[in-house]
Amino acid sequence: MSDREQRVAIVTGGSQGIGAGLVAGYRERGWAVVANALTMKPSQDPDVLAVEGDIAQPATAAAIVGAALERFGRIDTLVNNAGVFVSRPFTDYTADDYALVTGVNLSGFFWLTQRAIAEMLKRGAGHVVNISAAIAEYADSGAPAVLAALTKGGLAAATRSLAIEYAARGIRVNAVSPGIIQTPMHAPESSGGPGERLPPLGHVGQVSDVVGAILFLESSPYITGEIVHVDGGKTAGF
Repeated sequence: MSDREQRVAIVTGGSQGIGAGLVAGYRERGWAVVANALTMKPSQDPDVLAVEGDIAQPATAAAIVGAALERFGRIDTLVNNAGVFVSRPFTDYTADDYALVTGVNLSGFFWLTQRAIAEMLKRGAGHVVNISAAIAEYADSGAPAVLAALTKGGLAAATRSLAIEYAARGIRVNAVSPGIIQTPMHAPESSGGPGERLPPLGHVGQVSDVVGAILFLESSPYITGEIVHVDGGKTAGF
């Protein structure tokens, strides 16, 4: 398979956790992957290209798309996985908190998706997957997180809007909305605290649960504008 025939995914936040799982998952399917993170080591795999940079900056979006096209010649899927979460009472949020969360969760999504879709349109095909969050769909006084609701809820709304805007032009846009997922930044012992009651299934999710949902969407060409909840049934209980 030549580089020009091999499908290519861009994964932000690709150095650890769900992002690293996605890189491995797409590679298992034979895809090439362009992985971005603020800092990450070059891969020994020639079909994995690491691109360092702050996703909140428009220049990073340009670098990621440029690197993907230069190395692999195409972009088939973009997974906007990079995200930050800061939980504080509303009146305790600082300007730095706001700039960080909106910069990564919204600006990063906006600039990179804009460039990626522009390239997908040239081929008349493509797929964008956004990572929302279950916390954006229900409020819990024990876990105040208005910046998560603002940014991740915005991603869910943008998912539906873009899905309709580009459906007739061959581009699908979906989202996955995780609940509590065990990652390096969210260890199992940190679960079940105030505001983090376990979901109906009785345990936290794994990285593989989120990766599996995204790969399901990848294999489902008739699904667009969908938000898949990977939360152990938590959203259904609200």
